[in-house]
Amino acid sequence: MASLKEIKNRIGSVKSTKKITSAMKMIASSKLHKAQSAINNFLPYQQKLDTILTNLLSSDTSYESPFIQKRETKRVAIVAFASNSSLCGAYNSNVIKEFNATYNKEKKEVGAENVLIYPVGKKLADYVKKQGIEAEGDYRAMADKPSFQAVQDLAKELIKKYIDNELDEVILIYHHFVSTASQKLKNVQYLPFDLDHNKGNEEQAEDFMADYILEPSKEEILDSLIPTVLYSRLYAALLDANASEHAARTVAMQIASDNADEIAQELTIQYNKSRQQAVTNELLDIIGGASAI
Repeated sequence: MASLKEIKNRIGSVKSTKKITSAMKMIASSKLHKAQSAINNFLPYQQKLDTILTNLLSSDTSYESPFIQKRETKRVAIVAFASNSSLCGAYNSNVIKEFNATYNKEKKEVGAENVLIYPVGKKLADYVKKQGIEAEGDYRAMADKPSFQAVQDLAKELIKKYIDNELDEVILIYHHFVSTASQKLKNVQYLPFDLDHNKGNEEQAEDFMADYILEPSKEEILDSLIPTVLYSRLYAALLDANASEHAARTVAMQIASDNADEIAQELTIQYNKSRQQAVTNELLDIIGGASAI
């Protein structure tokens, strides 16, 4: 049985841990508030752009664009979003698990040499390196501080490779922020555009019959709109992942703080019982000694 001093030291250690987890929860909660505002402000704009583009591309089959033409898949790129730090529950492990499943599937179909990996976040980058997979670049800074310029540079690289037939498909893996307690892992096709999937959305279906008046011409608008939508899609995925990370860490630190409270209470009860037993034993010793006299 542990001594009173050992139990007291454990109580102090648990309380110190709780102070740390509580502080981390406050920091994560503050970052979540900013990240949530960013995604809530940007997502409606991105979704509307997406709807307009989908409607324009679907309403006129005469417009030929490589971004809507399905072709034989020979080379694939996977862009997966994780975090730079841990202590965020199953956030990173879920991304790595989904990445593994997707990578193995594509590797089986087109070969490992034809699967390009773009890991956003240190945790995924380190995992990819340990598996002996060569990444296409270092995107760790993007995970901590979402930057539209950095996203645009990455999107331009993917677009160029797609147009030059160096890529036939691009897949995004990221967490979609639903609420502080809920983040949904998504695996979506970034290129080419999946028009059939977008038509299934009820909100977009309502806008599908919109009668647009286009100036100067539909072709010029689409040539300008398509890159803008691709930039915004990738940026929205990054903001989504960033908000989801902070939400997952907020919940994880709250759970850790609650667990620390429970352990401290149990140890306090154990300490009180042990002290009571020690006092009782001392009294029995005194009474026994007095009776002997």
